[in-house]
Amino acid sequence: MTWFWFAIAALLCWSGSDFFSKLGCRDSKDKYSQFKMVMAVGVVMGLHAAYEIFIGGVEISWDVIWTYLPVSLLYIGSMTLGYVGLRYIELSISSPICNASGALVAIIAIVSGTADAMEWPQYLAIALACLGVFGLGLVEANEDEELRTARQSKSNYKYAKSWLALALPIAYCLLDAAGTFADDLVLETLNEDSANVAYELTFLAAGVISFIYTVIIKKQKLVARMEAPKYVGAVFETIGQFAYIMAFAYGDAALAAPIISSYCMVSVLWSRLFLKEKLSWKHYACIAVTFAGILIMGIYDM
Repeated sequence: MTWFWFAIAALLCWSGSDFFSKLGCRDSKDKYSQFKMVMAVGVVMGLHAAYEIFIGGVEISWDVIWTYLPVSLLYIGSMTLGYVGLRYIELSISSPICNASGALVAIIAIVSGTADAMEWPQYLAIALACLGVFGLGLVEANEDEELRTARQSKSNYKYAKSWLALALPIAYCLLDAAGTFADDLVLETLNEDSANVAYELTFLAAGVISFIYTVIIKKQKLVARMEAPKYVGAVFETIGQFAYIMAFAYGDAALAAPIISSYCMVSVLWSRLFLKEKLSWKHYACIAVTFAGILIMGIYDM
């Protein structure tokens, strides 16, 4: 049962990363919050990369870093856009949209002819995930302003209707899907541990660049109280990645994947409990459809 506890740890850590990233990036007045979040993740991932290299004995070279660089940039770009999006939309909506990238990867693989033979439930899962995300966008875009104001009356933050609010998590979904698809191709020639360290070192470089731009060039101050949630989120993200790898190493992917893939629903729960986000029944119906697709894909992700 070791795999089970690692799967639960991954679920809790990744949903925790969503929650604390939201806390760190939700201030609409801080237009540099996404760069500060990249700094936090870069620091934590850089420390983990150092551990892997000097203690874990993972081999790394410039050749590996350059080979994996396009994949790293797609992932980092998607996460940065996701951090921007947290200023404009409820986490309850953005997390399911972002987590539907797996369905998009499947579509890319089918269209490109690189997909393995799939069973009918997998096609159903792709359709459900895409339908749910499309429905979320439709509900969000057409919601009556008075109804929006009423349901947000007890929320900690208020969000206005905006095309940007939907465009950013959708852009995350697109870039993350492209990164996942490219990842699958590149890992045919690279060691997985070395590729992960290359990704973490690239994120560290992005964090350094963000620090230079935000703190040195733009003269932005880093306030410990405001930055703390970002670093907590970064730690949860890194631990979640470790737990994810260990769950698959110790157990059957068919059992671990459905548990881990449901983390976006736990993110919705944290949002409801602690951020006081309240959605309409139409929102929750679309989220349930999206989650059903993600869950089925997780079950068949062998």
